Amino acid sequence: MAKLIKKISLRKGKRRIPKGVIHIQASFNNTIVTVTDIRGQVVFWSSAGACGFKGAKKSTPFAAQTAAENAIRVLIDQGMKQAEVMISGPGPGRDTALRAIRRSGVILNFVRDVTPMPHNGCRPPKKRRV
Repeated sequence: MAKLIKKISLRKGKRRIPKGVIHIQASFNNTIVTVTDIRGQVVFWSSAGACGFKGAKKSTPFAAQTAAENAIRVLIDQGMKQAEVMISGPGPGRDTALRAIRRSGVILNFVRDVTPMPHNGCRPPKKRRV
């Protein structure tokens, strides 16, 4: 007798996500846009490096805009209508990525800056003597 074996699918099908969270992590070297659902599970991510930019071009505002548009295109296909935006980091692409998200037509509930700020935590390294 043949045993019945459950098929385990590694890829989930297209999920309908009406509301989600868009995380923009803008460093000085790259901009990463991650889209999660309300529970925090990653739906899609994109970065300037994944969009084909290399080296110093990854840290440009245009590369951040391209990464945000790439992530938003997938979201609209999955039916996202509302989103919350969390921006982190001091990079040059943070404003441009937010503008690209605003232009896409997704309704933004709020935009929050979650950049970690020290309350005079760790002692800085000693000054260089050149």
